[in-house]
Amino acid sequence: MDPRADPAAFLRAVFDRAVAVADPMRSLAAHLPPRPEGRVVVVGAGKASARMAEAVEAAWGRCEGLVITRYGHARPCKGIEVVEAAHPVPDQAGARATLRMLDLLGGLGESDFVLALISGGASALLCAPSTGVTLADKQAVNAALLASGAPIGSMNTVRKHLSRVKGGRLAAAAWPARMLALMISDVPGDDPAFIGSGPTVGDATTPSDARAILDRWRITVPDSVARALHEGGGVVPPGDARLSRAENRVIAAPAQSLAAAADLAQAAGCAVEILGDALEGEARHVAATQARLVLDRQAERRPGDPPLLILSGGELTVTRRGDGVGGPNAEFCLALAIALDGAPGIHALACDTDGVDGAAEVAGAVIGPDTLALATADAASLALASNDSHTLFRRIHAQIVTGPTLTNVNDFRAILIL
Repeated sequence: MDPRADPAAFLRAVFDRAVAVADPMRSLAAHLPPRPEGRVVVVGAGKASARMAEAVEAAWGRCEGLVITRYGHARPCKGIEVVEAAHPVPDQAGARATLRMLDLLGGLGESDFVLALISGGASALLCAPSTGVTLADKQAVNAALLASGAPIGSMNTVRKHLSRVKGGRLAAAAWPARMLALMISDVPGDDPAFIGSGPTVGDATTPSDARAILDRWRITVPDSVARALHEGGGVVPPGDARLSRAENRVIAAPAQSLAAAADLAQAAGCAVEILGDALEGEARHVAATQARLVLDRQAERRPGDPPLLILSGGELTVTRRGDGVGGPNAEFCLALAIALDGAPGIHALACDTDGVDGAAEVAGAVIGPDTLALATADAASLALASNDSHTLFRRIHAQIVTGPTLTNVNDFRAILIL
């Protein structure tokens, strides 16, 4: 594919390649041991968990178990039950399924084996609030964190200390059974303790850490939440004996997807620069920084240079300033278009690899030199001010809509300089 012939189609192709290599049907089987003798129970949560369960049964045959995924992300399984629930704010369906999962694990013994399938989205889908905290209280805190602009690591720290299943407590519930947790990473740095809020990984943070995060982001919480964070006891510390039989393994990560995208681009004749797979920050600020970098790279180019593709991953955030419909990837694209101000020969795409940018059923957006002209500069500025990027890109037919991709290795950004 010649990137010059159709830049938008080329960018979509490299994004699709990044998603494809993270598909559990391609990546999971290599990490499965032979099926253990005795009782095997499969549990899991996340936007990719149903696809992961499908991949497990393709390799092992019919299995017993329960996984929780986002509405619309279910897959047909032979024996593993798939429950759909809400994301990014938990709902009653997720709460009921989580309690059933804990009950399923509660009676296991040393000779039993648990396979845990964890991917991004598990933080909301695994929902068992701390004693005294209601689902409504948990929903309010989740919604406030999502609107605050806090980084994902900070959000997960708070979630862990308000949960009976996160921060190692899922593994503790299965003890003394042996557990293997297979994970698809959607967090910067691929730390298993932060993937899905680490339900199978010990955690060294404290309730005071969670309280400090709430103070830092000026989040007011219900009295029940304040009491739970004062009393503590929300996580299992590293080294706890109940974690001694649990192994955690990341099977797909953003770096692998960026490398696959780079390979495709190089085969198409592009030079490639990868800025990293763990970028964080406010979407509009990261966009402004990358716009300056791109314009510098463009100024350095000489006649005959190949197209340059600049790739990055990570998880950006949005601080809610208005009541529009948007997400961090679309907001990145909108802020980038404004900062580039119609510079010729520059095209870009930013999408969430799970197909859901923010809470909208839209993966992200694509921009080019004509984006501001199509939208008008005033409309673009207004949309950015009100966090209404999805609405603007829908109007100019620049949205990327994939439907559920059944995997989740975080944000994907590609900027093409021709």
